[in-house]
Amino acid sequence: MAIEGRDRKIESMTNSFKGLRERATVIRRDTYALFLAYQDPRVPWHGKVFAAIVVAYAFSPLDLIPDFVPILGYLDDLVLVPLGIFLALKMIPSEVMAESRIRAQERLNQDRPQNRIAGVIIVAIWLLLAAMAVALMWSILSNWLDQ
Repeated sequence: MAIEGRDRKIESMTNSFKGLRERATVIRRDTYALFLAYQDPRVPWHGKVFAAIVVAYAFSPLDLIPDFVPILGYLDDLVLVPLGIFLALKMIPSEVMAESRIRAQERLNQDRPQNRIAGVIIVAIWLLLAAMAVALMWSILSNWLDQ
C-alpha cells in the first residue's frame, strides 16, 4: 500500500515536471516568435517596441532580480516574461503571430538561433545602466562626504 502511494506521488511529480518543461518550451518558442514578429511591417509601432523590450529582457543574461536571490530571483522569469509575452500578443495581429510561431518552431527545430549583435547591444545597455548607477552613487556619496 505504501509503495503504491509513493509511486503515485512520484508519477504525479514527474507529470508536473513534464508540464513545466512543456510550458517552458512554449515560452521559449513564443519569445523567439515575438522576435520574428516585431520585424514584420504589419505589426503596429507600439507592438514592435513592446515586443522588442520583452524579447530583449527574456534573452538578456541579466535580470531585474538576480537569480541567486532566493525565490524572488526566479520570480521575474516565471512571472514577468510570460506576462510580457501575454501583453505583447495583444498588440500583434494574430495572423502575424501564427506565422511567426510556425517560423520560430521551424528554426528552433533546425538549430539554436544566435544573434550576436543583439547580445552585444543588450550587454552594452546593461553596462551603460550600471555605469550611470555608479556615477549617481558616486555623486550622492561625494556630496554626502562634503557636508
